[in-house]
Amino acid sequence: MEGPEIKFAEAVLDNGKFGTRTIRFETGRLAQQAQGAVAAYLDEETMLLSATSASKHPKDNFDFFPLTVDVEERSYAAGKIPGSFFRREGRPSTEAILVCRLIDRPLRPSFVDGLRNEVQIVITVLAIAPDEFYDALAINAASASTQISGLPFSGPIAGVRLALIDGQWVAFPKYSQLERAVFDLTVAGRVVTDSNGNEDVAIMMVEAEATEHAWGLIQGGAIKPNEEIVAQGLEAAKPFLAQLVKAQAELAAQSAKPIADYPVFLPYDQATYDVVAGIAYDELKGIYQVADKVERQNADDALKDRVKEAVAAKVEAGELAATANGQVSAAYKSVTKKIVRGRILTEGIRIDGRGLSDIRPLDAEVQVIPRVHGSAIFQRGETQILGVTTLNMLKMEQQIDSLAPVTKKRYLHHYNFPPYSTGETGRVGSPKRREIGHGFLAERALVPVLPSREEFPYAIRQVS
Repeated sequence: MEGPEIKFAEAVLDNGKFGTRTIRFETGRLAQQAQGAVAAYLDEETMLLSATSASKHPKDNFDFFPLTVDVEERSYAAGKIPGSFFRREGRPSTEAILVCRLIDRPLRPSFVDGLRNEVQIVITVLAIAPDEFYDALAINAASASTQISGLPFSGPIAGVRLALIDGQWVAFPKYSQLERAVFDLTVAGRVVTDSNGNEDVAIMMVEAEATEHAWGLIQGGAIKPNEEIVAQGLEAAKPFLAQLVKAQAELAAQSAKPIADYPVFLPYDQATYDVVAGIAYDELKGIYQVADKVERQNADDALKDRVKEAVAAKVEAGELAATANGQVSAAYKSVTKKIVRGRILTEGIRIDGRGLSDIRPLDAEVQVIPRVHGSAIFQRGETQILGVTTLNMLKMEQQIDSLAPVTKKRYLHHYNFPPYSTGETGRVGSPKRREIGHGFLAERALVPVLPSREEFPYAIRQVS
């Protein structure tokens, strides 16, 4: 695809006896109207397109950075026609949503503070080899397209998936190789330089899990992934991340747009903070020594209302700018954070009176719902989880129609977080991205210790 309009850079990752993996970045051919667009390849057979776009004007009345990451899985990428009635892709798969969250976590804090323009990063899976994962490649593609877009972004950010196979950490492992792996890591990071000019890789995000086959492999003599081994995995990721960052930087040097002048809206002015702190600081110190959560929140809400009234009066009197009314919540939150953090650091005491090594009271109860196959309540302090388990024949396991190499799942963990969980009102219905992510977190913790299909030939659904 080289040509006068095509710019490219690549990184060749050496896995020793497991061969090499080539990551290639190209820009200039596709999605030319986007602020930044990069095609990323894994060994020439897996291809993603990342396009980064930003709105021309900041969003009004937003107190957060409106970044959206979307992953579009195209069935043609794997030579398939969608299995739905309309034979067209619909809502994102669970796997695509998990990749969105994986990308968002390291990229979001890398934008300049106070940016309020809408930014959207769309990853489209154009081609994928049958045995490949695309999640770590997508992190690199998203970073590369954002790096060249002219947005105020402190990248590049690199991502790599590592598997511990036969005692070696292998970068970008294939799905079939995970059968011999005891541990699986996805790491994101960027290169930082200290005052002496020394470079190191700062790790920004880690996802880790034992594999489905880990228990059997460990019983057979494979390396047990303890804390020391996992720490070695993080160190093993750094050279790969550095190579990927370098490749992205090479691409940006050829094709990046100048950084545009985007307006930045800081959460509050110093004058607003000083007024809020002067009114609330002393009383907040007492409130955040109340152990009971409901009592503490009620007192906190009452104080916050009084602070808002006091600030509004100062605005009306001309002592503060009119923008101060919209900055009260952020300034109040900052004062609260200072108090809570300061008490932890100076006194070693957390909000509810616990020390740094104290855990909340634990309680567990089983068989709490009649007729279901299994049920339990687990409570830690004031946080409560109800879990319900259902068993069925293996033919009821989930058949997965996505571009991930995993085609079926015997264990399903579905997490729900209704608004009444925090005493609030809100929308109920289809699961949100956060609920899907938390369910997967619990699922990956339990899968390695489940009995095998041969020992326990049932599909298992756990609802929390």
